[in-house]
Amino acid sequence: MNDIATKAVYLEVEAEVRYWEDATVNGQEDEAGTLIPFRNQNLWCPHIHLETGKVMGWPPGTTADIHYKVCDAGEYWLADEDGRIAKWAGFYVPSEFLCHGPDSNGYGDYIIFKVGPDGLIQDWRKPTIEVVCDCDEDDDDERSAWRAMKEHQ
Repeated sequence: MNDIATKAVYLEVEAEVRYWEDATVNGQEDEAGTLIPFRNQNLWCPHIHLETGKVMGWPPGTTADIHYKVCDAGEYWLADEDGRIAKWAGFYVPSEFLCHGPDSNGYGDYIIFKVGPDGLIQDWRKPTIEVVCDCDEDDDDERSAWRAMKEHQ
């Protein structure tokens, strides 16, 4: 399963955002959530390049300051060039992957970062990928790591 850490290229996010107005896009509060790229109904669905912190397909020249409350309403996957290879085993936001910048601890409930006009997440730190076995789904340690998709075990 250590192959997951070396194969993973992207983080795919499907986060149910509680308050869209907790983001600004191009300096404007996004009151209705209509300004932020990658909104799909009640979900925010960006794909992030793990090595660089680039939000894939981000509209050039667009900036955003994101502070979304998600709590337990999100799903997160690691993907390679061919598709999803692992799913976040936890109930909470994987903060190491989705909280960047000074004072950006999301406590498992928030996605917090700024995106520059080039689509790069400011202060990006490439996260460490920890993969767990598929042994015991009730193990608390597994709730803060990635679980390989069946076809990649």
